Amino acid sequence: MARARLTLDPAFTIGAVRRRLFGGFVEHLGRHIYDGIHEPGHPTAGPDGFRRDVVELVKQLGVSAIRYPGGNFVSGYQWEDGVGPAADRPRRLDLAWHSTETNQVGLHEFQTWLDLVGSELMLAVNLGTRGVPEALALLEYANVPTGTARAAQRAANGRAEPFGVRMWCLGNEMDGPWQLGRRDAEDYGKLAAMTANAMRQLDRDLELVVCGSSSRGMPTFGTWERVVLEHAYDEVDYISCHAYYEPRDGDYASFLASGVDMDAFIDAVVATADHVRAVKRADKRIDISFDEWNVWYASRWNAVEDTFPADHWPIAPRLLEDVYSVADAVTVGGLLISLLNHADRVTSASLAQLVNVIGPIMTEPGGPAWRQTTFFPFSLTSRLARGSALRVQLDADTVPTPAHGDVPVIAAAATFDEAGSLAVFLQNRHLTEPTTVTISVRGLAVTAVRAEGIWDDDMHAANTLANPERVGTRANPSATVEDGTVTITLPPVSWTAVSFS
Repeated sequence: MARARLTLDPAFTIGAVRRRLFGGFVEHLGRHIYDGIHEPGHPTAGPDGFRRDVVELVKQLGVSAIRYPGGNFVSGYQWEDGVGPAADRPRRLDLAWHSTETNQVGLHEFQTWLDLVGSELMLAVNLGTRGVPEALALLEYANVPTGTARAAQRAANGRAEPFGVRMWCLGNEMDGPWQLGRRDAEDYGKLAAMTANAMRQLDRDLELVVCGSSSRGMPTFGTWERVVLEHAYDEVDYISCHAYYEPRDGDYASFLASGVDMDAFIDAVVATADHVRAVKRADKRIDISFDEWNVWYASRWNAVEDTFPADHWPIAPRLLEDVYSVADAVTVGGLLISLLNHADRVTSASLAQLVNVIGPIMTEPGGPAWRQTTFFPFSLTSRLARGSALRVQLDADTVPTPAHGDVPVIAAAATFDEAGSLAVFLQNRHLTEPTTVTISVRGLAVTAVRAEGIWDDDMHAANTLANPERVGTRANPSATVEDGTVTITLPPVSWTAVSFS
C-alpha cells in the first residue's frame, strides 16, 4: 500500500481563498443557453423562460463569478443584438460554432438568471471584430447610472439601475488561429492597453483581464504573455490562463496527474508577469484569472466546419456534450487542488463550462436535469474551502507517469479560517492501490473528522440520462483522529474532502 504524510500549521499560509476562485463560464455555444439554462415551456421554467431545476443545481454547485458571453463566441458578438424587445432582435450567424444565434437571451436576461443563482457577472468584450468604441459603449450601457444616451437606453429596456459589472475580459484567446480577429502579441497588446485605458477613463475601479496564451502548448506561449504585458501591464489587473485535459491514448496515469501540468503553467505565467513587473519597476502585481479550465475530450470532436454542412446553421445543436466518468471527476478534483495551492496568485478561476457543453450539469429538452460526476468535487470544494490556503508539507511515495515522470501519489491542499474551520482535499493518483495518508494537525484541537469524496470500482462509471444517479459522493469511514494525527485510507483513483471540527 502506498503511503503519504501531510503536516499542516495554520501559521503557514499561501494566501486568501477568494470566492471568485469558484467561478464558472457560460458561452453561447451548443445547448448551453438554449435548451440548457433557458427553455420556455419546460415544466420547471419560470415566466422568464429559465429552468428552475437547473437554477437549483447551479446554486448547489456553488459558483461565484460567471464569465459571459464567451469564449470564441464573443469575438463575433454584437452586444446590441441582445438588448431591447426580444421580438425585434436579429438572428445572426455565429461563425465560431457554425450555428444560428437567436439573441433571445442577452445581457438583461442573463443578469436575471445570475440573480436567480446568486452569482456575479464577469463580462467579456469583443476585441476580435470590434474595438475601443464598442467596448466603451457596452461599459456605458452596463454601468453608468443615468444621464447618458446608453444609460437611458438601458432604462428604456427595463433596467433603471446599472448592472455594475466590476470584472471585464479584454477579448478571448486572441492568439488562436480559430479566433475571429486573431492578432499577434504586439497588435493585441496595444489594442488591449488602449481599450483598458479608455474604459478606466469612464470607471477607474474596474478589474480588467488581459488575454494570455490560449494554452500552454501554443508555440508563442511565454513570449505572448511577456509582449502583451509589456504593453498593457499598467492598465490591467489580471492575465488569463486556459487549460483543458483529457487522457491521451489511454494514459490515465498522466491524466490523473494533470495538476502537475497546471502547476507548471501557473508558475511560468507568474514568473513572466513578475519579470515584466521588475523591468517596469512597477509597484502593483498582476494576478491570474484562470478563466477556462476543465476536462474536455477535444480529440473526439471534429472541427466545427466539418460537423455540419456548409449551408446548415442550426440553432442550439448538441456540441461538446462530454459524458464524464469517475476518473474525470478525480482529475477535476486534482485541478482544484492546484488552484488552491496557488491561491496567492490565482485569484479568479472559471470552470468551463456549466450546462451541457463540457459541463457538470446536463439537461434533456422537456426532461430532467442531472449532475455529472465532475459536479461533486467542485461543489464540495466550493462549500468547504474557506479562509486561507495552507502550505502543505507533503512526504509521499511516487507513481510513474509517461507525461510527467514520477509524481507524488497524493495531491493535497488545505484551507483554514479564523473560526477554526479546517478542510483538507486529497487526490489519490494511484490506478490500482489504496494509499494510507496521515495528517499531522497538532495544535488545531481537532476532535472529529468527516471524509467524503468520489471513487468507484469502475473508474469509467458515469451519470447519464438513463441512470442519472449512478455516481455520487461517498463517505469514507476509515478516517480517524488520535493524538493530533488523522489517518485515512484513500481508494485508488479517488478524490476526498476531509473536514474537521
